[in-house]
Amino acid sequence: MSKLNALFAPIKIGSLELKNKIVMAPLTRCRADENHNPTDIMAEYYSQRASAGLIIAEATMVMEHNSAFGGREPGIYSQAQVNSWKKVTEAVHKKGGKIVLQLWHGGRACHPDLNHDHVPVAPSAIAIEAETYTPKGKVPYVTPRALELKEIPGIIEGFVTAAKNAKAAGFDGVEVHGANGYLLDQFMRESSNKRTDMYGGSLENRCRLLLEVTKAVINVWGADRVGVRLSPLNSYNSMKDSNPQKLTSYVVSELNQLKVAYLHMMRSDFFGIQNGDVMTEARESFKGTIIGNMGYSPEEAAASVEKGLINAIAFGHHYVSNPNLVEKIKNGVALIEPDQNTYYTNDAKGYTDYPLN
Repeated sequence: MSKLNALFAPIKIGSLELKNKIVMAPLTRCRADENHNPTDIMAEYYSQRASAGLIIAEATMVMEHNSAFGGREPGIYSQAQVNSWKKVTEAVHKKGGKIVLQLWHGGRACHPDLNHDHVPVAPSAIAIEAETYTPKGKVPYVTPRALELKEIPGIIEGFVTAAKNAKAAGFDGVEVHGANGYLLDQFMRESSNKRTDMYGGSLENRCRLLLEVTKAVINVWGADRVGVRLSPLNSYNSMKDSNPQKLTSYVVSELNQLKVAYLHMMRSDFFGIQNGDVMTEARESFKGTIIGNMGYSPEEAAASVEKGLINAIAFGHHYVSNPNLVEKIKNGVALIEPDQNTYYTNDAKGYTDYPLN
C-alpha cells in the first residue's frame, strides 16, 4: 500500500479542501427523468461514492433542447432541476463528500429526435460521421446549423445561468466541459470549425469561446471553484486537430492565466486513432492542479502524483461498479468490472446495486 500513499493524502484544489486525491470522473448515466430533472436514485448513486476526494457530476445541459444522450441526461436550466439537484448535493455533503457540476452543451452531438425537432447548433455545418440512439432507434447524426455571430453571446449567457443555478443547487463548484467533441471542443478543433470570423481560423480564435465561457463562469463562482476539462487527442464524435500539442499548450497557458482551480486532462483517444503526449505540454503550461484521466492504474497515478506530473487522478470506468473505490484501492481489494449493458439504462440495475463493501 505504501507505493499508493500519494493518492490518500489530502489536497487543496482551488478553495476546495479534499480528503484524498481520488476524483470520480463525470459519467453520463441517463437516470434523469424525461424533463431532465435529477431523480432520487441519482442522489443515492452519488452519495454512495462520497468517499472520493471530489465527485465531478455528469455532463449537465446548460440550455434546453440540447439533449445528446437519449433524452435522459440531467439539466440545470430550470428551477425544478435546481430543486432536484439539491437532493443530490445534500446527500453527498451528508456523507462528507464534495461535488462539482459539469456544465455542458452538446452542440452538433444533439439530435432533433431528442429535442422536439430543434436542429443542433455548432461552429460549422459539419455532421458527426456516426450514428446515435433516439426513440426512433439508431439514426445518423444530422448536419448542424452553424451558429451566427450574434447568437454566441446567448450561448455564453446559457453557461452563466447554469453556473448560477449550480450555486443555488448547493454544488461546491463547477467544471466547464471543453472535451469529447461537444460544443466548446467543436470550436477549438479544426475538423469541426471552418469559421472565418473571430471564432474560427487561428488557434486564438478557435479557443475564444471556451475562454469566454470560462471567464463568464469565473465571474459567478470565482476562479478557485471553476475547473475545465480538455481532451485534445480524443477522436470521439469525429474530432481531430492537426496539432493537438500546440492546441494544448495555447489553451492551457490561457487557462493558467485565468487561475482556474484545476485542469482536468484526458490524456488519450478513446479509439486509439490519435496518439501523442499532451500531458507534458499541459504540465509545462499550467502551474495549478492537474487532474489526470484515462487509463491510469492506481500505481501509475500514484507515481505520476509523486513526480508532480499530475496532482490528482480521476477514475471513471471503475467508479461505475465500485462505489467504495477509495477504500478498495487503499486495501488492495479486487475491483468489480461494470456491466456495460446498464450504462445508459434508466433504472437502479447496474447503477445503485453494486456492493457497497
